[in-house]
Amino acid sequence: MAKPVVHFEIGCKDTAKAGEFYASLFDWGTAPMGPALMIQTGSERGIQGHFTALGHEPHHYTIFYVEVEDIGAHLAKVRELGGKVVVPRVDIPNYGSFAWFTDPEGNTLGLWTPANPPA
Repeated sequence: MAKPVVHFEIGCKDTAKAGEFYASLFDWGTAPMGPALMIQTGSERGIQGHFTALGHEPHHYTIFYVEVEDIGAHLAKVRELGGKVVVPRVDIPNYGSFAWFTDPEGNTLGLWTPANPPA
């Protein structure tokens, strides 16, 4: 079964400033959640996302997340196919886990596994 794109992230130095820009441009709403500023696109057809200020490089990036059942297995497959792991699995209590990898062309993508995957 195909794996869906379920989330996106926009890196920035100032989440509030980024939130204001995109709210004015696309009418997106925002809400603070921990260190991130969640993005509410206001559409059932679109996916939701968040702004993050990491406090270090990279400051400016965009990434999308693909939902998978087993991040470890997919990271192993990334390596087999010539990609590289950028951020190994990180667990976010009560939400899920994520990882970042690059494909052989250097594009960075994210993997996501929710804490309570849909049945």
